[in-house]
Amino acid sequence: MLSKLRAWATAHSKLAAWLALAIGMVIVLVIAARDVGLLWNQWLFLVLATIGLAGLCVWIIGWESGEDESEDEDAEKKDAPVKDTTPKTNP
Repeated sequence: MLSKLRAWATAHSKLAAWLALAIGMVIVLVIAARDVGLLWNQWLFLVLATIGLAGLCVWIIGWESGEDESEDEDAEKKDAPVKDTTPKTNP
């Protein structure tokens, strides 16, 4: 069971990070606002907004890691020597 979960988290790293961050943020929200006296629809909105914020955080963090990898690959392709395929003729 744990190996399947680990394989899924490896295959879907951003989704797993979103899930983990969202769970942690909702727990902190519930602890921080438990004595405020919110109505059920206010709780629902806050939980949904927190889950969305967690997704946004993971997406923004992914900008950095995703750009570095793709830029490195693009730079390697640009720096690679290009073969000259024009036919050589003797004057």
